[in-house]
Amino acid sequence: QVQLVESGGGLVQAGGSLRLSCAASTWMFSRCAMGWFRQAPGKEREFVGAINRSGGSTYYADSVKGRFSLSRDNAKNTVFLQMNSLKPEDTAVYYCAADLYVLEYPDASKYEYWGQGTQVTVSS
Repeated sequence: QVQLVESGGGLVQAGGSLRLSCAASTWMFSRCAMGWFRQAPGKEREFVGAINRSGGSTYYADSVKGRFSLSRDNAKNTVFLQMNSLKPEDTAVYYCAADLYVLEYPDASKYEYWGQGTQVTVSS
C-alpha cells in the first residue's frame, strides 16, 4: 500500500503563502497520480488540484487557479502544493491522495490512498 503524510500547514495571514508537502513511503509513488483536496468544518471535501505521474500536467479548481501550484519530486517521493495569496476561505484541512489509475482527477472517490491531512488556517 501507499502511505502518505502531509506537512507544512499552519496559521498564516491573508495574502501570505504556505508550502504543503506530501511524502510517500513507497516506490509506487512515481506510478501514482496525486491529488490535493480540502475540507472545511461542516463542508464537503472539495478538489484543489492534481498532478499526473510524470509531473508534466497539472489541473486546478477554479477557486485556486492562479494562486496555487503543484509539483512533484519523484526521486524524493514527494509532491508539493505551493499556496500563494491565501484567503480566509482557504481555511481547511488539506489532504493529499494517490492512485495508480485515476483519470477523473477531481473525483475524490477515485483515489485509493489518502493522508491524514494538515490544517491550514488563514486569518483576515
